[in-house]
Amino acid sequence: MNENNINGIPAEKLVRVTFLPEGRTVEFEFGALPYEHHGKPMSLLDVALNFNVFLDHACGGSCACSTCHVLIKSGEDGLTEANDDELDRIEQAAGPQLNSRLGCQTVITRPGDYVVEIPKWNRNYSSEGQPLTSAEEKQGDPSHAA
Repeated sequence: MNENNINGIPAEKLVRVTFLPEGRTVEFEFGALPYEHHGKPMSLLDVALNFNVFLDHACGGSCACSTCHVLIKSGEDGLTEANDDELDRIEQAAGPQLNSRLGCQTVITRPGDYVVEIPKWNRNYSSEGQPLTSAEEKQGDPSHAA
């Protein structure tokens, strides 16, 4: 029997990603997510930005920083393995753990349920309700004055 969820997505094609600590869950059909050119297609960063979940990404998702550092709480078997470039960047992240990944490099490879935590240090950037980019933060910091 082909069961559909509330969004009409066939169960065998359903991807469900929960972003913590917000507890926001997004659902979409595997392979049907529009690519927004943030990180790799179907990456956790791409998913977050498609659904307006803030995940900092100072380098634009090119694996040149560690600002999109996330912690994989469940679903790791359905994600790509980290390559050497990603592992090198994770070493530079604040508070790396065994389940640390970069959102821009971590690609969902099959339908399923995924739980991802955005670390506290990566979710406290806000100004008038909008996230700051690294450049905006430096402009507002007197120690970075030109």
